[in-house]
Amino acid sequence: MFFHRLLLGLRRIAILFLLILPAGLGYTQVNSESQLKAAFLVNFLKYVEWPASTATNVTICLFGRDRLGAFLSNYEGRTIGGRELRVRRVNGPDHLDECQVLFIPDTEEARFGVVLRWVENQPTLTVSDAEIFAQQGGAIALVRSEGRLQFDINLDALNRAGLKPHSQMMRLARQVSGAPK
Repeated sequence: MFFHRLLLGLRRIAILFLLILPAGLGYTQVNSESQLKAAFLVNFLKYVEWPASTATNVTICLFGRDRLGAFLSNYEGRTIGGRELRVRRVNGPDHLDECQVLFIPDTEEARFGVVLRWVENQPTLTVSDAEIFAQQGGAIALVRSEGRLQFDINLDALNRAGLKPHSQMMRLARQVSGAPK
């Protein structure tokens, strides 16, 4: 009985996550790939555990030439994990310590190494839509596979940042690399 309930619960979480329809928040249907990527970023906030923080906000930072800002603005001001969601653009290392998620678009591939060094040893979830991002030291790569948007996880990058992914997120990943902590 317990196992059956657990399986049903996990199936519901997986379906909600895959459809990117956060429960109870009344978001509109996701229509474009950029909207879908924005929804993934917001959902990652729910499925990753950060070290204890006294911040009253949770911030998604967008580096460089992003295409997600307009779609993330629809989520700004919402409450996630008891904290208000903020979205901001960044172009350099200043104020990156305020970012819980740092999105680096595939158009910035030449600067991945530099940007990742800026957030070294900080509890920042680094995400990109470049397929090679997780292989180059980023935490999560959003990838197009089998006709849909999926994600790869680099556990080594998450461990270095002091972040813990929930087991549901690990099961939904297309690929997980690196050693568990």
